[in-house]
Amino acid sequence: MLDVIQINQNPELRYGCEVTSLTMVLQYAGVKTTKMDLYQAIQKDPDPLIKSAAGDILHWGNPADGFVGDMTGKQAGYAVFDQPMINLINQKLPGRAVNLTNQPFEKVLEHVSAGYPVVVWTTGDYRLPDRWEGWYHGKQYIKTPLDLHAVVLVGYDANFVYLNDPLSGKKQAKVGKERFISSWKALQSRAVSYR
Repeated sequence: MLDVIQINQNPELRYGCEVTSLTMVLQYAGVKTTKMDLYQAIQKDPDPLIKSAAGDILHWGNPADGFVGDMTGKQAGYAVFDQPMINLINQKLPGRAVNLTNQPFEKVLEHVSAGYPVVVWTTGDYRLPDRWEGWYHGKQYIKTPLDLHAVVLVGYDANFVYLNDPLSGKKQAKVGKERFISSWKALQSRAVSYR
C-alpha cells in the first residue's frame, strides 16, 4: 500500500479526474505541481461539441489527442486518454513516463509493488460501463462510454485493489479486484505511471 496524498477534482475540475489523479502520482514522485497546473498543461483537442436537435453528440474531439471539452464543467467536458498523459508526465519527469496501457493487469500491480502509483481508467462505480456514446472526429468514429473515470491505484491484496478516487474523495478505497479489472479492461486497459 502506497501512502499517496488524496486530492479532489471538485469544485474546480468537474471533468478533471485524469489530471487530478496524475497530480497525486506526480506529487508522490516529488514533483511540485497542482491539478490546476496540469489542467493548463495537458494537451487539449479543440474540436467543438456538435449535437443534433435531439441532443445526440454528432461531432466532438478525440481523447487520444487531448482533453475533449471543458474540464471545468462550465461547458460539456469528457476525458483524455493515455498518450497526452504520458506526454505530460515526460514534461514533469523527463524520460520517466511509463505507459502500461494494454499490458496485463499483473504488470500494473507489479509496478505498484515496485513503489509507483498508477493512474488507471475505470468507471465512476468501478463496474462495467453502461452509458456508451459515439461521435465523429473528422472521418474517425469514436465509440466510448460516458461513465468513464480515472483513479490512482495505490495498493492491492489477494482480493482487492485500493484506489485514491478524485471524485468520491476516498483515499485507499477498497474495491473487489475482479470487478475492477473487468471495468478497466472494458475501458481499453489504460494505465500510466513513471519510474
